[in-house]
Amino acid sequence: MQLLIIRFILNILFLVVVPIMTQLNFKITTTWNNQSINHEPVNFSLDSDDSNLLIKIDGPFFNDPPKPSQNVGEFFNLWDYEVTEVFFLNEEGKYLELEFSPHGHFISLFLKGPQDVVRKGLIFDYKSEISENRWQGNARIPEAYFPSNISKFNAYAIHGSGENRVYESLFPTPYGKYENPNFHRLEYFRQIDLKNLLPQNYNRLNDSELWTGDQNESEN
Repeated sequence: MQLLIIRFILNILFLVVVPIMTQLNFKITTTWNNQSINHEPVNFSLDSDDSNLLIKIDGPFFNDPPKPSQNVGEFFNLWDYEVTEVFFLNEEGKYLELEFSPHGHFISLFLKGPQDVVRKGLIFDYKSEISENRWQGNARIPEAYFPSNISKFNAYAIHGSGENRVYESLFPTPYGKYENPNFHRLEYFRQIDLKNLLPQNYNRLNDSELWTGDQNESEN
């Protein structure tokens, strides 16, 4: 009996002392069509802070294309520059697209089906820093921005200009199946469980009010 009590106490102490690890870490090591990249990968992590998802990026800085001429902040055509993107999808086909630049630019897009943008321009906290040949980005994304019950995701990194433009994907398409990259091929997204990071996203029955409007805007 005493042994059982001791084991019980040790189990309680273990739960108190050892924190629950919730951070998720990823590396983008392949091109969009499943070829190995020839440089250090873009690393990113997912964590949480109250009702926000924290996204931290650490990757090589190519400075190609050059910095956009627009002021730091929201920039709609960010996918034409050096950028890291993360998409979060639910089973209804709704997804949140987030884009982050080494230079401090960002954008959020709400989509209902492939490339069908229904809302854009919502601001979030984002800061970036360039240190020689690497850059870091830190973003706080409110839980209300996500469609309810996130189940899948994918991430991408882009750099280079013209014929040297490079498209990379965390979960790529099969080699030789497509001629051109398209980051909205949702069937290649993979499972993710954010219940420990964003429990509110799985506890509500409906999307937040941010998803109820339809701006009828489509991405080219």
